[in-house]
Amino acid sequence: MVDAGLMCWEEGQREEAVGYYQAASELGHPVGMCNLGVSYLEADPPQAEEAVRWFYPAASAGNVRAQYNLALCLQNGKGIKRNQREAAKWYLRAAEGGNVRAMYNVSLCYGFGEGFTLDPVRAKKWLQLAADCGHRKALYESGIKLCAAGDKIRSLMYLELATRHGESAASHMRDVILESLSPANAQRALSDADKWRPKSLSARR
Repeated sequence: MVDAGLMCWEEGQREEAVGYYQAASELGHPVGMCNLGVSYLEADPPQAEEAVRWFYPAASAGNVRAQYNLALCLQNGKGIKRNQREAAKWYLRAAEGGNVRAMYNVSLCYGFGEGFTLDPVRAKKWLQLAADCGHRKALYESGIKLCAAGDKIRSLMYLELATRHGESAASHMRDVILESLSPANAQRALSDADKWRPKSLSARR
């Protein structure tokens, strides 16, 4: 039913898709519940309260995408009262399950003390992991931090990767560092970027 719903959704048959997701959800299928929640969020007009109602059981069952979406709703007060502490908790669950966007958001929660106690060490750890998995803003911010720490070669690699991933803010800083390095060191950094592969994490369903 979930697969049939996905096929219908991709073909623009949204009512049929929602019907399949609803049937799967009533049988307690976490992916069905998550997809039903997303369907409600993307409805016109959005039905955020219904979305949250389905995200909760899917998230509690371990669905990483539902955990991330529930955290977003809690952070933004969408369909539920805003609760940064609860949002941070669900971001962390999703991050531990392999959701890269959640990893970045966890780094922000620790970095700004929002939902968690301010903890620069944990913020750095999650930012690095998000960068290693290819999150473009995390790549950019890691590059900036490395530059500030004086490691221009690794900084250039990260900024080059951020630029390749579409982070427009990274390209100017990359060019500045590129001009400040010797041709050999610049080539080394760009070669490292060519060899780089994102860390592969298997997310739980």
